[in-house]
Amino acid sequence: DCDFAVVARMTPGASGAELANIINEAALGAVRHHRMAVTQYDLQEAVDTILAGAQKKNKILSDKEKCIVAYHEVGHAMVAALQSHSAPVQKITIVPRTSGALGYTMQTPETDQVLLSKEEALAKIATLTGGRSAEELIFGSVTSGASNDIERVTRMARKMVCEWGMSEAVGTLSIGETGEEVFIGREWVQNKNFSEDTARLVDSEVKRIVEEAHARCRKLLQDNEETLHRIARALLDRETITGDDLDLLMENKELPPLDINGKPLKSSRPGGPQNRDKGGDFVLEPDDAGQETSGDAAAADAMGQTPPATPETDPSRPEPATTPTPEQADHAGQADLKDPADHAEQDKK
Repeated sequence: DCDFAVVARMTPGASGAELANIINEAALGAVRHHRMAVTQYDLQEAVDTILAGAQKKNKILSDKEKCIVAYHEVGHAMVAALQSHSAPVQKITIVPRTSGALGYTMQTPETDQVLLSKEEALAKIATLTGGRSAEELIFGSVTSGASNDIERVTRMARKMVCEWGMSEAVGTLSIGETGEEVFIGREWVQNKNFSEDTARLVDSEVKRIVEEAHARCRKLLQDNEETLHRIARALLDRETITGDDLDLLMENKELPPLDINGKPLKSSRPGGPQNRDKGGDFVLEPDDAGQETSGDAAAADAMGQTPPATPETDPSRPEPATTPTPEQADHAGQADLKDPADHAEQDKK
């Protein structure tokens, strides 16, 4: 039941060695859960483990902190979904990871991307500020959870101004040339080839880019606050939602129900997401991986042979004896009548 197209969308640009590492991690996950084969869940969890670390199950958040993290991540996802130059959202989760992340929003470009346009850079900055904007809008306060977002936003905005020539005020100038050691490849020396006035102009441009993106995020979330609450409730309920789930919630549609294992039921209609509007019924797919298999059957299945028949289906074995009902006993007694001479012979013995 593995959908390799989903795994491919989650790993754009991955090398063969990285894909092999993902498969190996998925196999280890299947063994930990006592499964005979790797499932779709194992593959997706392997990608998450390599990107963000393993699940940190002993990390317990309070209900308030969990709610803040949920709105923070939904803020990222909604801003990305409402913009035209953002990569599609693949997954949103609030499961803590060993890397220190309390949750994350995964975006994967549809194709391998080498160049970054100004519109795409501004969209990335806006998406990164979406988490802080959601906290301000819903809770009227801010937390330290956006520290990494702020760092990345500042770095990207400064590159736009100083390296990529994407600021009209500064122009196509390289501000702050750096000297790099070739054998190390890190920045050790920074030559100050600009004046104090230029430095103030750079700082003002960086702040302007970030503040405009922040204001744009606030406006998007305010205009779609009801959708923000709806997606956050779904994320708090399920802890992880996919990009398809996000699309359904953005369109104010119901999510497919979950089975007893916490997996979404898939539609019985063919064609997948494009047939959602047709109102397909949801059916429970059998979870072969979760069923226990006897040793003989598992070994035969692994060798591509037909497993041995069970006692109930083997015609060569006799039917087990059962206690007859009174009616059956009457018929059996009539059929088992013997000749009186046979009874006499039996008495002699």
